Amino acid sequence: MIGHIIPHRQIVEKLGGGIGLLPKGVHRRAQMRERALKIVLVLVGLLFTAGVYPLILMAKQDPALAMMMSLYVTLGIFLLIASRNPSAHRSLIAFAAWSSFAHAGIMSLQAFLNMISRRELIGSAFFIVIGLALIVLAPTKQTAERASAVGA
Repeated sequence: MIGHIIPHRQIVEKLGGGIGLLPKGVHRRAQMRERALKIVLVLVGLLFTAGVYPLILMAKQDPALAMMMSLYVTLGIFLLIASRNPSAHRSLIAFAAWSSFAHAGIMSLQAFLNMISRRELIGSAFFIVIGLALIVLAPTKQTAERASAVGA
């Protein structure tokens, strides 16, 4: 029928789409990805926050290590906060990922130069896994913009 206007939502639904212009499968995958990211953020946040115990024990024995641990404990708390709304905390998630890569790189170099034990490479691998998980699951800029538009 000429002149008949079909509302945008009906067109999208007829084409098999979900929210906005995304097909239902894409939206479902995005939800699963965000759920996985939230789980990773909580696990890493709890792990980093648990560093408060060794921090208390080694504060007098190794002040430099205690200072580094305090950064991880603080980062852990903020990752737990970010787990509620990852799209609003993209830069924090990116910082956690890239700082994990930096930590792993320095640890690996130290191990290969025999400055620390080679068994410390296990820790390097652990930080690489954390960094990769955060980078792979990080919310895209479009997701963050959509979330802020919905919240407005």
